[in-house]
Amino acid sequence: MNIKIKKWTSGIALMIVAVLLLCSCSTKQVETDSKKRLKVGIMLSSVGLGDQSFSDAAFSGLIKAREESDIFFDYREPSDDLSFEQGFTELVKEDCELVVGLGFSVKESLEKVAKQYPNQKFLLIDETSELPNVTSLTFKEEEGSFLVGAIAGLTTKTNVVGFIGGEDVPLIKKFEKGFAEGVKATNPKASVMTEYAGDFGKADLGAEIAGDMIKQKNVDTLYAAAGFTGVGVLQEAQKNSKYAIGVDTDQFFIAEKAVVTSMLKNVDVAIQSAIKSYIDENGKFPEKNMTFGLKEDGVGSAPIRVITLDPEKEKIFEDLKQKLANGEITIPLD
Repeated sequence: MNIKIKKWTSGIALMIVAVLLLCSCSTKQVETDSKKRLKVGIMLSSVGLGDQSFSDAAFSGLIKAREESDIFFDYREPSDDLSFEQGFTELVKEDCELVVGLGFSVKESLEKVAKQYPNQKFLLIDETSELPNVTSLTFKEEEGSFLVGAIAGLTTKTNVVGFIGGEDVPLIKKFEKGFAEGVKATNPKASVMTEYAGDFGKADLGAEIAGDMIKQKNVDTLYAAAGFTGVGVLQEAQKNSKYAIGVDTDQFFIAEKAVVTSMLKNVDVAIQSAIKSYIDENGKFPEKNMTFGLKEDGVGSAPIRVITLDPEKEKIFEDLKQKLANGEITIPLD
């Protein structure tokens, strides 16, 4: 895939939009059903559909929830003509019983609208809120990143690996910290080069940063927690015959000669689970702040491809994974 291809041309985005158009969420449909069906609205993050990562995974979770729990859903994407606040307000006015905000960047706008509509129920993903009508859903990104960091430590030949983040914010710092700890756990001699792109939506910028790391710092394995910017990182690694690690979803298809594994942030699983519990509890969530880690299948790692770990290295990885799941390994985040 060429990094100049627009994100909306990805097969994933087209498939998602096609499914959405076949089963749209309309108030009329809800009213004419013989039984009341939960209507969910989601305000997507800044990059939106076609990021081949976070937003697409969240959308997939809603599709699964629709199939499993028989819900309706609608969505909004931010644009020059639609702010986060306007999107949330529209979803509320369309009588969505539950309104979901995707990503830390929507928090301020979601809370502003939540204060205006105190009886409306909101679900904020990737951030926490103290407002009484907002439930939070967060992940232990550091655990999934630890796993792929451990693989990077076992994979690197130069003992120099790279981390590229979308923005220098606390959430992405969790990815960085977990990755560095994982590398250290399997390869104490390896060093981690870190750079933040300052943007989640520019594949060409990701490619540029990755290229500089490869040429100037001898990095041979790159992990990108940067949304669509990370797509450029993966493709640049492949272009230079280096290894890469994807994020959020299994991104092997983006650069099949480079992507060794991906840190799985199972947003689809978490959203599907949260909506099911909301329905089962008659319009309530089990907790004010829900957290999904390795134990809850909220994070993980994709199958190892491109390389093959020898039996000794595979055992090292599996032992670390087990210790992380049962709490023997903890990752400090300060």
